[in-house]
Amino acid sequence: MTKELAMRYGPAAAALSLVFAVQASISLAQTSYTPDPRAASLVAEGRAAMETGDTQAAVDAFEAALAVDPGYTQVYLDLADAARAEGLPGRAVHFYREAQERDPDNLAAITGEGEALVQKGAMAAARDNLERLETLCGATCTETVTLAAAIDRGPPVMTAEMVDPADGVTQN
Repeated sequence: MTKELAMRYGPAAAALSLVFAVQASISLAQTSYTPDPRAASLVAEGRAAMETGDTQAAVDAFEAALAVDPGYTQVYLDLADAARAEGLPGRAVHFYREAQERDPDNLAAITGEGEALVQKGAMAAARDNLERLETLCGATCTETVTLAAAIDRGPPVMTAEMVDPADGVTQN
């Protein structure tokens, strides 16, 4: 009798326990992340430095925050923004991708990466980010509109400066 009950209800009990285990892991994964207060303080310090235009001090503060709390995804976005401010879009792309590894649907990271790709002239990759944003949040969300505008503007145009020969230019 017990063998018959086990055979009859065993698979259903196993499936039900699997459902509960998956549900528990999903709810555990969705808990909000609270950054280390020291890291949050360093991030605030870095943002203040960014506002004053001191990108190197900002980078130092953000890297220190990352050392204190490596799981703080926002720090990667701040480092990426600082890299873009310094004119280093390749480095910015690296940090935006680090943020996306930790949070794959982070709209700010996808948008920032797309804008940095435009800066680099990688328009096809930027359009891929735009398509991803449209899938995640629609064609009218702020992030999608921002990246579409950056793509429409295109990469920055580099120009050569005229040099006056009177400035002491010599030929090799």
